[in-house]
Amino acid sequence: MSAIRFEPTKQYYATTGLVVGYALCSSLLAVINKFAITKFNYPGLLTALQYITSALGVWVLGKFGFLHHDPFKLDIANKFLPAAVVFYLAIFTNTNLLRHANVDTFIVFRSLTPLLVALADTIFRRQPCPSKLTFMSLLIILGGAVGYVATDSAFTLTAYSWAFAYLVTITTEMVYIKHMVMNLGLNTWGLVLYNNLLSLMMAPIFWVLTGEYNEVFAALVANGGNWFEPVAFPAVSLSCLFGFLISFFGFAARKAVSATAFTVTGVVNKFLTVMINVLIWDKHATPFGLVCLLFTLSGGVLYQQSVTGPPPHDSTASKQTSDSSDNDDHEDNQDKKMPGKHAST
Repeated sequence: MSAIRFEPTKQYYATTGLVVGYALCSSLLAVINKFAITKFNYPGLLTALQYITSALGVWVLGKFGFLHHDPFKLDIANKFLPAAVVFYLAIFTNTNLLRHANVDTFIVFRSLTPLLVALADTIFRRQPCPSKLTFMSLLIILGGAVGYVATDSAFTLTAYSWAFAYLVTITTEMVYIKHMVMNLGLNTWGLVLYNNLLSLMMAPIFWVLTGEYNEVFAALVANGGNWFEPVAFPAVSLSCLFGFLISFFGFAARKAVSATAFTVTGVVNKFLTVMINVLIWDKHATPFGLVCLLFTLSGGVLYQQSVTGPPPHDSTASKQTSDSSDNDDHEDNQDKKMPGKHAST
């Protein structure tokens, strides 16, 4: 009986650690990317540097035995490719949105995703319909975020175009990647390797389509072979580091929680993003906008309450242990191959 009670507790703390790690990385990465793109105005090249850092980091750490990842195989890569395309488009539109708009614009469109993901989960993945309380909490998140940004800066047509493109791709990515994670059987580091390596392979295509390669070569010629500002190097380096960290925490959190809960976490953690945004940028919300932000956070808390059931009793815990035995065995085997995994999460 004691083992039955211990496993749900261990799983709870592991899941909490993954979600907190994702929240911290996500909130800081938004600000770091915004700062990096202002100093290094090449979104395609910036994301490519993030991909190569993540893919190379997994490969090198795997070679030295610090982690275990699934080997790269062409048949699995072919199955994973559609998800990698969606992921690349989500990151590409996100970076260009930050290039043409402020962080507040990013936040409001990011906040629309939980509601759309919940609908997509219900329609396409045949998940149960959200309860009235859950649906109300999602509407509160949406209303608070819209009210927050409505009190701030105006949108431009270019910013709106990238924002709508980001909204479509991030909603698709939230649902489709979750489906891919649950069905390919790759471990977390394997997912990071496949996702970033395949995305890196797609980067040159978008460099040509967007004409960014012309901007890069023009900058090299104009600056005598040096397009880096002194402050740009640490900004890009931090962006690559946090891109690597969020690759792990993002996939691990997707495995641990539902697509909607994962998306809501991404919205609520923007509270830290907004705090930093107020301190470092000249455009930020009015006091009324900050009140709207509190409504957004309240909606996130209400959502968590609406989807969290009471602590499991012995019979319930036994059922949960039985239902998750395959996943637990997979995690146990992965733990043996990945020393220090729980310490890092």
